[in-house]
Amino acid sequence: MSQRPISRSADLRKLRDEGYDLEIRSGCLLVKDVPYVNSRKEVKRGILAMKLVLADDETSRPDDHVAYFSGDYPCNEDGTEIAKIKHMSGERSLAEGVVIQYSFSAKPKPNDYYPDYYAKVTTYVGILSGPAWRVDPKATAKTFPFIEPEKDSDEPFNYTDTASSRAEIVAVTQKMARKRIAIVGLGGTGSYVLDFVAKTPVMEIHVYDGDTFLQHNAFRSPGAPSGDDLRAKQPKVTYFKNLYAKMHRGIVDHPVYVDAGNVEELRGMDFVFLCLDKGSARKVIVEKLEELNVPFSDVGMGIQLSNGTLGGIVRVTTSTEKKRDHLRSRVSFGDVAGGNEYDRNIQIADLNALNAALAVIKWKKLFGFYRDLKSEHHSQYSIDGNLLLNEDRPQ
Repeated sequence: MSQRPISRSADLRKLRDEGYDLEIRSGCLLVKDVPYVNSRKEVKRGILAMKLVLADDETSRPDDHVAYFSGDYPCNEDGTEIAKIKHMSGERSLAEGVVIQYSFSAKPKPNDYYPDYYAKVTTYVGILSGPAWRVDPKATAKTFPFIEPEKDSDEPFNYTDTASSRAEIVAVTQKMARKRIAIVGLGGTGSYVLDFVAKTPVMEIHVYDGDTFLQHNAFRSPGAPSGDDLRAKQPKVTYFKNLYAKMHRGIVDHPVYVDAGNVEELRGMDFVFLCLDKGSARKVIVEKLEELNVPFSDVGMGIQLSNGTLGGIVRVTTSTEKKRDHLRSRVSFGDVAGGNEYDRNIQIADLNALNAALAVIKWKKLFGFYRDLKSEHHSQYSIDGNLLLNEDRPQ
C-alpha cells in the first residue's frame, strides 16, 4: 500500500491533489469513495479499480480501457442501469481485501487509449458520479482524505505536503529541504517565525529560550492555549515544540538562553533567526555567527504610545557573507530598559506576526524560494504611514 508511485507519478499526484482518495494495492489503483446511484435511486459510494502499469515506481500509459467496480451496479438518476459501459459481471477478488462485482469498458475517443491515469480515472468517475451529482449536488469523489508519508520516508512532516503539489511549486519548495534552522528567542515574534518555518520542509528547527510560557504570552503568540496549558508553566520551547511537532518532525527544543557558554551550538546551522531583546546576548551571538559565516536575520520593533494610539517601526536586519558591515549601525547591543511600550508586554500579535513574516520572506529570498530584486539587508515598516523601506544592499 505504498504511496511512492503516487508521489512520483504526475498523473496520480494530480488526482491526489484534486482530492481523490487513492490507494495502490497488489498492482492495482483503487479510487475510493466514488459516489454513484443504485437501482433504488439512492446515492451510494463504491471503489473504482484498475490495473496499474508501472516502470520503476512511476506510471506508464494504461495498457487497456477496462475498469472494475466494487458496489452495486451504477445507474442513471432514474434507477436504470448505465448500459454504455457494461462489460462483465461476477464477484471476484481483484486485490488483497478488494472484491469487485463488475468490470466496465469505456473506450476513449479518438485514439482508443487513455494517455494517462488522470484521464482514465476522471473519465470513469464522471460516468459513474454524474447521476449521483444530479441527485445530490454535494456528492463528489473529491473527499480530500488524510495522507500519511511513507513509513521509511525521511520527509520532515507527519503528513504529506499537498499544498505545494496542488500549487505546482514542489521544486521551489524543495530548495528549503535538508536545511538546519535555529530560532533564538521564542517570544511573540519568534513563535510566529516557528509557525511559518514549521510549514517548510527544513530538516531541523532548533528553538532556544530559557523563559516560561505564561498567560501574557498567549496574547501575542500563534494558536490558542488552554487554561491548563498556562497553568502548567512549561518552558516556552517545550510548549511550542509539542504544538508544532504534531506537524513537523524535526523540531528540537533547547530550554536555555544562548550565551557565551553554549553559542557554539549554532555551528552548522544554515540560517538563524535572532528574536531576542537583550542586547548583550545579541552581541555574543552575532559575533559567533559572523565568525562561523552563518547567515542570520535580527528582528525587532520600537513601539510608542502617543495621544492614545500606538505607532512605531517594525525592523528586519539581515547579515550574510555578501554584506555584514551595516549591522552595528542598525542593531543595538545595549541592555537599556524602559521607554519602549513593547517592554511593557502590550499585546500586539499582529505586529509580531508581521515582523516574523518579513524575516521569513527574506530568508526564503536568500534560499531562492522568492524572487529577490532588491537584495536588501535591512527593511523597516512604519506603522503610521504604512511604509516599507528597503536599504543596505550589497555593493
